[in-house]
Amino acid sequence: MDQAEKVRTPASWVVVGLDNGGTCNNATVLDATGRFLVDHLVENPSLVTEGPQAAVEALAEAFDNILTLTRTPLTLVRAVGLDTPGPASATGVISSKGSTNFSQAAWHGFDIRGALERRIGLPVLYQNDANAAALYAHHRHFGDAAMSTSSISAIVGTGMGGGVVVTGKVVSGAAGMAGELGHVQIPLHDVLEPDQPLPMCNCGFGGDVESVASLTGIKNNLLPYWLKRFPDHPLAAEPIGRAAKLLRGYGEQKDPLALAVFEQQAKAIGKLFTIAANFTDPEAYFLGGGVVEAQPTFRQWFLNTVKENTGLRREQREVATFAVVADLDMAGARGAAVAALEEIQDR
Repeated sequence: MDQAEKVRTPASWVVVGLDNGGTCNNATVLDATGRFLVDHLVENPSLVTEGPQAAVEALAEAFDNILTLTRTPLTLVRAVGLDTPGPASATGVISSKGSTNFSQAAWHGFDIRGALERRIGLPVLYQNDANAAALYAHHRHFGDAAMSTSSISAIVGTGMGGGVVVTGKVVSGAAGMAGELGHVQIPLHDVLEPDQPLPMCNCGFGGDVESVASLTGIKNNLLPYWLKRFPDHPLAAEPIGRAAKLLRGYGEQKDPLALAVFEQQAKAIGKLFTIAANFTDPEAYFLGGGVVEAQPTFRQWFLNTVKENTGLRREQREVATFAVVADLDMAGARGAAVAALEEIQDR
């Protein structure tokens, strides 16, 4: 735990936000006045590869540590907001088929929310991790106007997650799986080259957003094609998985192959946002994930390319904002805390 930076003590009752990831948990505390008590990343190992029992214990440790760090008495905690990668149900039951982070058989159909609730003895409220990040991006951007505005977020990582926020609240859907924007199939004209194969997603869909706009999409679909066009490129000598991870660095250096790949990703996200504009007509379009955790000039080029490829009507262009998700490494935990605070206040 990094305790070097200033922390605040709570002014009132609080909720705790816990963001569960494949490597680390991130924790935060939000008090009833809407003030976060830490301004930095507070992490511990998530231990998800060691199975549910170890992972739930690690979450409980993250909970205890953040209370100690912020000098928050346990009696002030009303609830815990938990987010994890999906797919999972609205109540925090991991998919019966597991997921990338929860691949062991013991995780299949495991109720991670309920297990943590029993372990710490407090109400635990669940969010998909991308939904949590989308909610935080929305509230961070709009502030006092958050409950009267709407937004859509695309979070580009190993896969592509997303979140739809309408009048300040995440749209979760009947089964808790709304906002799976990566699996929206998009028109691919003006995205692919004429001789480029249809990109396939691990979910089985052809031509969904994740098949293009994700690290997996780069590795499986885009980079193999573009390396044939640039056979002498240094990345051609690397294993494809490592080459995919190195590609952003080349993009920051304006390498032609890298820019061709990332331009296709940006165009795909623009197609997604065009669809969203006709469904929810949001005030803001947010972009997050590894592709924006980059050198500022490259980040701005990518965001501008997304915007240029989002087909908005004149009336929409006049009121729409395109922005990067703020505080991205903390956005999951903070969004989970915001959702928990809203839920408690609405009761």
